[in-house]
Amino acid sequence: MNEFLLVKDAGFHPLGFVMGSSIYHIGLQKRRWSRSQELDKLTSAMYSARELAINRMEEEAEALGADGVVGVRLDVNYYEFGADTAEFIAMGTAIKAEDGRSYRNVEGKPFTSDLSGQAFWTLRRVGHVPLGLVMGTCVYHIAHRGIGQAISQIGRNTELPNYTQALYDARELAMTRMQDEANRLRATGIVEVKLVEKSHMWGSHTIEFLALGTAVASAEGRRDSARPRPSSPSTIERRCRERDV
Repeated sequence: MNEFLLVKDAGFHPLGFVMGSSIYHIGLQKRRWSRSQELDKLTSAMYSARELAINRMEEEAEALGADGVVGVRLDVNYYEFGADTAEFIAMGTAIKAEDGRSYRNVEGKPFTSDLSGQAFWTLRRVGHVPLGLVMGTCVYHIAHRGIGQAISQIGRNTELPNYTQALYDARELAMTRMQDEANRLRATGIVEVKLVEKSHMWGSHTIEFLALGTAVASAEGRRDSARPRPSSPSTIERRCRERDV
């Protein structure tokens, strides 16, 4: 009830629950026991499956005539009918502005956001609007320690630089890809960022890093960027001279 009232107070009303789903087969990829590396095939599968689910959720919002979707949740479920098969689900609440303005993003789609009703209300109170749910993912294999290295470190307090660097690189890849998505939406920032780490079914040395947040921009700045830019004085003067001639 509180979420509903805050969305209403922000000038929007809910239209309905929307959802998208994709059951995806995740392929196999070779990895080297002693080498840290991104597993491109698995990264692509995890990203593509979520994109399918999000796009289908957006289509449901489109059918309702929504301006956006708030409270988006992304889940992954595994079923017994396939060890390498997973269901990717995106769900949220479609909303529409009560002032009649369009709040769709630069791609002409309803914005998506994982913001709660309270966070959405706060964002609107400071004159900003959500542009879209942005994400970056990276599936990374972290090299095992050699037997000699493991034995030499028994009982010692010491950093494991190969692990540190591998995890740092993987997180950085996920964060950079999330920022790239925000740039495509012409965002000025990303709020409510979450960095989730899961091993899924791949074991302890292969981890997916998922960076997720809501791209935002100033409401005035967004409208200004959508308007055609006025001609510069020099251009206007040139046109006047040409007309007079």
